[in-house]
Order: sequence, then structure tokens, then C-alpha cells
Amino acid sequence: MKLIDLSKAAQFTKDKPHRQSLYESRNLQVVCFNLEAGQELPVHCLDAEVAILILEGEGDFLGGKEMPVKEGSLIVLPACAPHGLKARTRLRLVAFVAPPAE
Repeated sequence: MKLIDLSKAAQFTKDKPHRQSLYESRNLQVVCFNLEAGQELPVHCLDAEVAILILEGEGDFLGGKEMPVKEGSLIVLPACAPHGLKARTRLRLVAFVAPPAE
């Protein structure tokens, strides 16, 4: 078991989204992303199921279906589904990837 304090994973960078791996095993990867307003995670696909939890802020989910997201939004994606995000405000999220992306 591992207890993760998400308040300690709140670093931001001006030039690109900040990425921090929080946990990784052979079955699961947990990654925190922090984006300043206007920053973007480009649309991409993973050969894994992905769940994205918005912790703070507002943005737009990009991919097959574009939609607004905000604090408390949970996006669950099947393997190989295109996904990305663009921050409208300062935005924090945690992504759960199973199995971990290679």
C-alpha cells in the first residue's frame, strides 16, 4: 500500500505541463499533470485503459468527443481511445493507466 499526498504534487512550469509519476507497478501507473492556463496535453492514444480525474481548474477534453471538464470530472477511456486536454484555467489532474503504458 502507498498513501499519496496530492497536495505535494502541485508543481507547475511555465513552458510546458508538469508531469509527475506518483505510482507504478506492472498493473497500474498513476501520474499527476499540472497545466497552466493555455497549456495542452496533445491528443494521443495508449494501448491501456485510462481514467482521468480533474482535481482543480477547468479545461477541454480533446479527442473523439470534445467536452468541457472541471474539478470533480472523471473521464474513463477504453484502450486505444484518443485523448488530450487543454487548460482554460490552471488545471490539475491525476491519470490512472492500466496496464502501464510502455
